[in-house]
Amino acid sequence: WLYFLPVLKELDADLIWANRLKFFKKNSHCLLQTLDQTSQQLTTAEDQAQSKSWRKIKNMVHWSPFVMSFKKKYPWIQLAGHAGSFKAAANGRILKKHCESEQRCLDRLMNDVLKPFVPAYHGDVMKDGERYNQMDDLLAEFDSPCVMDCKMGVRTYLEEELTKARKKPNLRKDMYMKMTEVDPDAPTEEENAQRAVTKPRYMQWRETISSTATLGFRIEGIKNEDGTVNRDFKKTKTKEQVTEAFREFIKGNRNILNSYLNRLKGIRATLEMSPFFKCHEVIGSSLLFIHDKKEQAKVWMIDFGKTTPLPEGQVLQHNVPWVEGNREDGYLWGLDNLIQILTELSQSFGGKESLHNGNEQQKWEKAKQMFKIPTTFTASKLSCYSLFMHLRDVTD
Repeated sequence: WLYFLPVLKELDADLIWANRLKFFKKNSHCLLQTLDQTSQQLTTAEDQAQSKSWRKIKNMVHWSPFVMSFKKKYPWIQLAGHAGSFKAAANGRILKKHCESEQRCLDRLMNDVLKPFVPAYHGDVMKDGERYNQMDDLLAEFDSPCVMDCKMGVRTYLEEELTKARKKPNLRKDMYMKMTEVDPDAPTEEENAQRAVTKPRYMQWRETISSTATLGFRIEGIKNEDGTVNRDFKKTKTKEQVTEAFREFIKGNRNILNSYLNRLKGIRATLEMSPFFKCHEVIGSSLLFIHDKKEQAKVWMIDFGKTTPLPEGQVLQHNVPWVEGNREDGYLWGLDNLIQILTELSQSFGGKESLHNGNEQQKWEKAKQMFKIPTTFTASKLSCYSLFMHLRDVTD
């Protein structure tokens, strides 16, 4: 029953505990023996867990793009991107299908001021006849993490992709189908008659329906604590819609939100100092938001497959409008908008430290006050026998 205390319901709490304590008193002799046995088991389990490496956390949830669950058998899919791009590796690492461009970027980032904000890179390896980039599993230290992927910038295609597609403007029926699934009214009369669109047309249309064009970033997908995935953000376009998505993602937890904000501000300041960032066009890269029920929260820069170096001597500002030919990506503009949205969301909470109803530590503190439990008791380490005796005494 020890674990009932942190999850105590606020409604009818007095009545619930009064009835429970009456039962404890009535059956005290047999209960005390059971509680002592439970206490020993919990202490032993905790000591064993603490002796293990943090990379081997019990019941760790692994889910892509940087995590996957073996026990729950979540499929190897990316939150945003192509399925089958990742494999498990040893020592808290993952394998991502090799991409020459991404390898070059990760190599350079390991010697750049941005290194603390990107997954540590450990070179390329061969596995099952295929080549992979090996990097840290960013979610190895999280317990049942919630994950959000935000695609940064005002476009997710390279200028050369657009130019190449225009040279061979083949009609694509698959892209027409994707377009009509999102917005049946999007195709022109001619496109409806052909039941196909060109790739340049589709690429440019795709950016206009989301917040990519209006805010400089878009939400690609969210994975919740229970493993459910939501990728229905293709038409999430307004500031209000994005704010609501983040509010739901953090479940009103201001502590998590503030951790995200601090991390984003750190990334923003570091980008200004980064030689790598100044001389690269950053396209299709994401910010990966990760938090768990312990209120651990971090943001990482990921996905550099379309990040390309500029000609020698050329630099980008990353916060001015894109005009075809200038290669501007709008990364900083999007990041500034993201920081502003989360800052306003934090301010909307007022003086409340957290609106997260599932905060077990807060419930434990409230229970200690309710039953006058001494501060020497903690939720993680305490003698069940002593706590039982204390509760019996205070209710006599």
